[in-house]
Amino acid sequence: MKNDQLKEKFRVWLDNILLINFFLVIFFALFFFFALIMQINGNNVFINFFQSIWNPFIVPLITILITSALISGITSWLKQKLRSQEEDI
Repeated sequence: MKNDQLKEKFRVWLDNILLINFFLVIFFALFFFFALIMQINGNNVFINFFQSIWNPFIVPLITILITSALISGITSWLKQKLRSQEEDI
């Protein structure tokens, strides 16, 4: 019983972290478009800031997002395959 509650709390915590990660990626994508528009208008401050945070902050956010999506897809595919094999038996 306690183990199930611990798994559920961990899952909720992980879901919240991944949701925050998703919205941060969307925010930085919008910020990038804003920085491009500002660069076209001659203001390079925003694009320079974006370039300075690209490697240490944004690349890991995108990597976590893509990795979690792949893991989620693979696990759901495997669960579906295992269910279909159990039905065949």
